[in-house]
Amino acid sequence: QMWEEAIALGKELAEQYENEMFDYEQLSELLRKQAQFYENIVKVIRPKPDYFAVGYYGQGFPTFIRNKVFIYRGKEYERREDFEARLLTQFPNAEKMKTTSPPGDDIKNSSGQYIQCFTVKPKLDLPSKFHRPVSEQIVSFYRVNEVQRFEYSRPVRKGEKNPDNEFANMWIERTIYVTAYKLPGILRWFEVKSVFMVEISPLENAIETMQLTNDKINNMVQQHLNDPNLPINPLSMLLNGIVDPAVMGGFTNYEKAFFTEKYMHEHPEDHDKIEKLKDLIAWQIPFLAEGIRIHGEKVTEALRPFHERMEACFRQLKDKVEKQYGVRAVVSYLLILRFLNITNLRLRSRFGSGEVPVCLRDLPSLKSPISSSSVAFVLEPLLPKKMHSRSQDKLDKDDLDKDKKEKKKEKRNSKHQEIFDKEFKSTDISLQQSEAVILSETISPLRPQRPKSQVINVISSERRFSVSPSPPSSQVTPPPITPRTKLSFSIQSNLELNGMSSSDIPDVPPPLPLKGSMADYGNLMESQDLISPTTSPPAHQRVSP
Repeated sequence: QMWEEAIALGKELAEQYENEMFDYEQLSELLRKQAQFYENIVKVIRPKPDYFAVGYYGQGFPTFIRNKVFIYRGKEYERREDFEARLLTQFPNAEKMKTTSPPGDDIKNSSGQYIQCFTVKPKLDLPSKFHRPVSEQIVSFYRVNEVQRFEYSRPVRKGEKNPDNEFANMWIERTIYVTAYKLPGILRWFEVKSVFMVEISPLENAIETMQLTNDKINNMVQQHLNDPNLPINPLSMLLNGIVDPAVMGGFTNYEKAFFTEKYMHEHPEDHDKIEKLKDLIAWQIPFLAEGIRIHGEKVTEALRPFHERMEACFRQLKDKVEKQYGVRAVVSYLLILRFLNITNLRLRSRFGSGEVPVCLRDLPSLKSPISSSSVAFVLEPLLPKKMHSRSQDKLDKDDLDKDKKEKKKEKRNSKHQEIFDKEFKSTDISLQQSEAVILSETISPLRPQRPKSQVINVISSERRFSVSPSPPSSQVTPPPITPRTKLSFSIQSNLELNGMSSSDIPDVPPPLPLKGSMADYGNLMESQDLISPTTSPPAHQRVSP
């Protein structure tokens, strides 16, 4: 199920099929497979394997693993106990260590075999191509694949023990393991090449825990928005564990430990971190609101009392947080998608089937908070000008300029319309209001005429291939035809299509309205010396196309 790796190999094969072997049949089959892989990435939920750190200590092991630590990739849904049992079958005389701290020299230099095994957490290392927030279904692959750094956190208590609040003095001792190669690779285990340790203060641990909780809510909400058929049991447990203070206590312990005057006086350097923790607490409310809304839509009648109790707890929590830490607004993900879809349809109907300037890839995902400012930045090309954040003076100035341009445009159009009406009314042609415009290729009489025999031949051939439905008239004399010198295009009305004969049409077409340059008439001129831009275009003879 590592479809991302299959897609990378498929792209190499596609290059060979397309540009080297020219095997388009194999190429089409390969591209269909790639399309299926992309669909699987988005829709299929893949199991996440665990990673285990294994240390082999003692002189009784072979030299290539003696006193070394390795990171193993477990099988799907494999627990640590099962992995340890599978590992100890290879070394039946080995003794399992009870602690996770590094052993001393007495164990390393002993003649026995000691195995230390514990679970480590892979550290996400996103590729550089993900320079903007993307769907959790896409990111989830890189949380357990293509990883090279692993961490193990161990709680350590410093200072006096506080029986009322254990978070006040609980530090985290985090060990980082870096392997020789990324996992998984050609093997399911690689040697650890470097190890270093960092300490995390209780306040930093609280910030990290709140951030992870918010991310977990966002990820689950996004999964339910993408797939409405998911079961709601995991969502119910997650939401109830946060909004019900009787289950986990929520963030009340953080308030007792870090939001007191005593702590702020003893740790003035943590002021920015405290504000960050408050901000994370405030941001959790709109995320919980979205999760509870989805839960209310999918809950069954049997779980309706449970949902109502959860809603009551959430209302109390919301009132308290918004009163103390302010209000945060998150725009509904589905609302934005619906707005963008409607706007895209309107833009396509206006501008055609070309590329619409707004697409869904510009929409920030629920991975990060969607504030009103970020939404305004995304939807700015779609909003009316009056909604843009500009001063009133700038708006007034733009309105004046717009009015001036409109007046000039109306004046120019009215002058052209006057000239056109004056010259057009001089002719006796009563054109219909909606006439068909047909581009016909005509021939200008700029060279000597052909002999009469050639003219008769040309006329007969034109009658043979003519598509005009007008009835033949014996009174119409054929116009003189000269050799082709240039192409010009004229507008032919649909009077012939309506049953009128060509004898009812004058020989001279109506003059075109005056324009600024000859390019507006649509005539292809060979030389500027033939016709001056100030003179009217020559009267073309009308022939059947």
